[in-house]
Amino acid sequence: MTEEAGAVTGHLELLTRSADEGSVAVLVGYAGADEWYTVSGSPVTRPVGVNSYQAVHEALLVRLTTPGPYEGGNELPVDLLGR
Repeated sequence: MTEEAGAVTGHLELLTRSADEGSVAVLVGYAGADEWYTVSGSPVTRPVGVNSYQAVHEALLVRLTTPGPYEGGNELPVDLLGR
């Protein structure tokens, strides 16, 4: 889910960038497009001990491409970093 457009699906790109001190802004956009949408729950606090934004980016990429738990046939909402 995104703040601006609701659910977005299809071929997406992930953009992470530094936000406030110690946090990371998480955005997605359609592959090849110029518009970016803020992922609901963004920005996220960088986990303690993770000093690399690349590591946070990779963790978010895994999280956003792995289905969450299901209940009654619907995927339940989860924290972006799965905490």
